Amino acid sequence: MTWLTHPPIVVPYDFSAESKEAVGRAIGLLGDPSGVHVVHVLGELSPAEPGEMWNTVDHATRTKHATDAITKELGAEVTIRVLFGDAGHQITEYADQVDAKLIIMPSHGRSGILRVLLGSVADRVVRLAHCPVLVLRPEKKS
Repeated sequence: MTWLTHPPIVVPYDFSAESKEAVGRAIGLLGDPSGVHVVHVLGELSPAEPGEMWNTVDHATRTKHATDAITKELGAEVTIRVLFGDAGHQITEYADQVDAKLIIMPSHGRSGILRVLLGSVADRVVRLAHCPVLVLRPEKKS
């Protein structure tokens, strides 16, 4: 058994096909979904958003909706955690909290202006993480 196969493994999840594949790879490495911690990070709401102004949306309702959607896609065997704030910081802080042995995450392969505007969560996680990070790169289109 190598260090790659020790739980927990943290997998950031953004509902993309690539992040679903990363969850599958983590389960494949461990052979058991119970050691996989799926993390979904939501941004903070603006005080001007209607749900925030009328107190109809809060962290609890957003967490429930996200957890239900992830459970529907992945099943209840993995540990699901919904966090709020900057994705790179939240992912690495959570990995530290659970003493993760590995973070597996996709890179969406953005470049140029999209990378400047959207940033790269994978870059931030690689820089901030205290455990190994396996970044799954998209296949090159021929």
